[in-house]
Amino acid sequence: MSWLQIKTLIRPEQAEELEKWLVEAGACAITLTDAEDQPVFEPIRGTTPLWQSTLLTGLYDGKQNASQMLEKVQQHWLSNYPNTPMPEVQLEILEDKDWVREWMDNFKPMHIGGNLWIVPSWLKAPQPDAANLILDPGLAFGTGTHPTTRLCLQWLASLNLENKTLLDFGCGSGILGIAGLLLGAKQAWGTDIDPQALQASQQNAERNHLDPQRFPVYYPENCPAISCDILVANILAGPLISLAEVLAGHIKQGGLMALSGILSHQAEEVSRAYSPWFELDKPTQEDDWVRITGKRK
Repeated sequence: MSWLQIKTLIRPEQAEELEKWLVEAGACAITLTDAEDQPVFEPIRGTTPLWQSTLLTGLYDGKQNASQMLEKVQQHWLSNYPNTPMPEVQLEILEDKDWVREWMDNFKPMHIGGNLWIVPSWLKAPQPDAANLILDPGLAFGTGTHPTTRLCLQWLASLNLENKTLLDFGCGSGILGIAGLLLGAKQAWGTDIDPQALQASQQNAERNHLDPQRFPVYYPENCPAISCDILVANILAGPLISLAEVLAGHIKQGGLMALSGILSHQAEEVSRAYSPWFELDKPTQEDDWVRITGKRK
């Protein structure tokens, strides 16, 4: 089955109406993406911020009559914007693909540092004797390909985790908690608000032949009063700031933490939120993302 894709550059104020018209013209899916380099992170609750140059894409069944579809949209435009030229629309035929298979083909084993490798569950480990974390993220975040996850993995790989306890706050696929266990931690816990993340974490722990009792996972409201040696939290700056006292309360005196999911311009504010409880290191940066580490006072 083929698909018909249409693309057009619009202004933010045009997005809502154009999206509605494309749906009326038979669109199966609509996406709005950045046409330049103006990323929008952590939008204000209840808002849908858009970029100054927004690329609107509509996806249609390939059997659709493209001329009739565009004619409908043009009629809408002339009725509502009679004095404004309609944005140029690009048409493209997309042949159907096995998108899951394509993603799997591009996800290769990664050497993180030291003895740690991330290995997709459908591939063989390049170094069988290494600490190979066998991973299938499912629908949860965390493969090691994104800088935020990779920064945390590199930090864990640099530590001596022998007989340590670890809390993976916002565990996603479970990648950080499982990495800690494979690197020598005796116990890890995970917590996340997403049920798919908790399921993925449990399944990935099983893939790595870990006793479920060594990596139990919880919704935050059900998480026990854990006091750990190591805490990793790869979420976002806003939640990290609001949870500073809560996360600090989970870490033993002299324990270590790593925070990620933080953009470089947010680092100072996050550091300020944690400075009452931690001696902080200089942030480590990759691309526009930073990792903040520290030791509990």
